[in-house]
Amino acid sequence: MRPKLVYGVAALLLLVAAILAAADVGEKAGRLSDWQAFVLGVTQGLTELLPISSSGHLILVPWLADWHYLEVHPSFNKTFDVALHLGTLVAVVAYFWEDVARYVSAWFRSVGRRSVTTMDERIAWWIFFATIPAAIAGAIGESPIENHLGQPWQIAIFMAVFGVLLWLADRLPQERQIGDLGFWPAFVVGISQILALMPGVSRSGITITTGRFFRLERDAAARFAFLLLIPIVFGAVVYKGLKHVVLEPLPAGSVGPFVVGTMAAAAVGLVAIDLLLGYVRRHDYTLFVVYRLVVAVMIVLVIASGWRGAHF
Repeated sequence: MRPKLVYGVAALLLLVAAILAAADVGEKAGRLSDWQAFVLGVTQGLTELLPISSSGHLILVPWLADWHYLEVHPSFNKTFDVALHLGTLVAVVAYFWEDVARYVSAWFRSVGRRSVTTMDERIAWWIFFATIPAAIAGAIGESPIENHLGQPWQIAIFMAVFGVLLWLADRLPQERQIGDLGFWPAFVVGISQILALMPGVSRSGITITTGRFFRLERDAAARFAFLLLIPIVFGAVVYKGLKHVVLEPLPAGSVGPFVVGTMAAAAVGLVAIDLLLGYVRRHDYTLFVVYRLVVAVMIVLVIASGWRGAHF
């Protein structure tokens, strides 16, 4: 997707989302407001695609702002989560549309021919098999993770620990493109997505970290992380959408926040992808490591000061 088109589409989506939020379209008093949905959509779009943890930030922002609606209304929270992930999924698919079309076509050609002969077909199968472990773990582990992980003090630990791991991986030489990776390394990168189920780890962060441990170039590690994101997030959106949206009635006051949050997430997601890829072509990932460590320290300070509790 061309840069001018990326920023033009992103600006239009963000403007429309802001206008809808300002007009309080579709919101209901006492529920999540359109402006809160706008802030959370921007947060999702930025943090899902940068290696800094979207799930962690989507907990930290309401925790710091003292918003408790999503916490005490889990049914609304689950459906709103679907909307936010749909926004970032749209952003990634739109940005990498040529790659998506190429690999999907290659996969179907390979299935029809019952053989794997080209590099595109190999990469398509790597992505296919690398998605399976995280998809199974997500379906099985959804409830235990919601019940036992996601407290601010836990997020602080994961932000720091996996930030240091990213820094260590990024010290290794850049020697490989995606096509040089091989099946088993690609599969291990896919398996590492399971760790991202823990808020504070970051899906893009852990896949980039694992890719760098296999000496992928920084740009290639980010691109492969985004390509792996598409099927896993698509599956999660379909699964959670059927479970929490289609098979259950939408909570009252959902329409406005859902639309605003989805549009904001898609808009900011497009910009985040372009900025990250442009940045890592010239720099390493240290900036994101420092950010993660600063956030971890700030969480600890906030808890220690008594301004907010260790639990949310």
